[in-house]
Parts: sequence; C-alpha cells; structure tokens
Amino acid sequence: MLRKMGEAVARVARKVNETVESSSDTLDLADCKLVSFPICIYKVLRNVSDQIHLITLANNELKSLTSKFMTTFSQLRELRLEGNYLRRLPNEVSSLQHLKAIDLSRNQFQDFPEQLTALPELETINLEENEIVDVPVEKLATMPALRVINLRLNPLSAEVRVIAPPLIKFDMLMSPEDAQVPPP
Repeated sequence: MLRKMGEAVARVARKVNETVESSSDTLDLADCKLVSFPICIYKVLRNVSDQIHLITLANNELKSLTSKFMTTFSQLRELRLEGNYLRRLPNEVSSLQHLKAIDLSRNQFQDFPEQLTALPELETINLEENEIVDVPVEKLATMPALRVINLRLNPLSAEVRVIAPPLIKFDMLMSPEDAQVPPP
C-alpha cells in the first residue's frame, strides 16, 4: 500500500513539474487518487498560477475544494472535476470570472451550486449524474454567456421540467422523466 501511495505522489509531482517546466496553461491531475488538493502545489505553482487556464482533477476522491484553490487559480477558463465526491463548491468560486466551462458530472451534488450563476463568462455547466432536484432557472436565465447545462441523470422535479423551457435561451439537457437515475 505504501508503494502505491508513493507512486501516486511521484505521479503528481511529475505532472506538476511538467506544467512548471513547460510553462503550460494546463494542469492535469486526473486519476491521481487525490483526496484533497495538495497544499505544496500552491508553492510550486506560485509563479505560474496566473498562466494556468485548464485544471483537470477528474476521477479522484475529492470531497471538497478550498477557497484558496479558487482564488489562486482565478484565471481558469476550464475546470474539470468530474468523478469525485463533491457536494458543494466554496463561495470563492465566484472569483473565477474568466471560467467558460465547468464539469461537475458524477459527483454528489444534491443542491445546484448557485455560485456558478454569478460567473459572467460561463458557457457550459455539466452536472450530469448527480442528485439535484431543484435548479435556479430564473438565475440561469439571466446568465449572459450560458449556452448549455447538462442535467441528465438527476432526479429533477416536475416543476423544473415545466418552468425551464419557456424561460431559458440555452440548451438544458435533461433525461426523460421516466429515465432511471443510477443508484448512488
């Protein structure tokens, strides 16, 4: 077990070093068995954090992200967090004023993360396969750049299904009402 943990740590270190050395705008820490975002990465990326536009933390074991994560990577254009155990986002997600796409699919959201409605550049929200029943349709309708929101495989209320279509000017993807939501 210690050997596997050591390999995972080495993989994270290697990926972070690649980002720094190549001055890449991408940090890919997908499939690294992370339970939290490593604090030491903030120091390593201190001089390049403003250049990072895409972070992938998909398929880890994250239960939360800190406000420091959001404020450190405030220049993000895309954030991929699918396949984790997230239930909510910190309020500081509102500091991601340049964010265009966020993937929160296959997590454990029961409530729609309303902080996303304050992001002026956000075009795509993927919340597929969560546990969301209610959606702030009125707030979403006022988002200037929103083009697509994926809510497939969520137990959406009948009210959302009725209210949403006439109010929205973007694509709201939903499963048919009788579709089976996979068990948690």
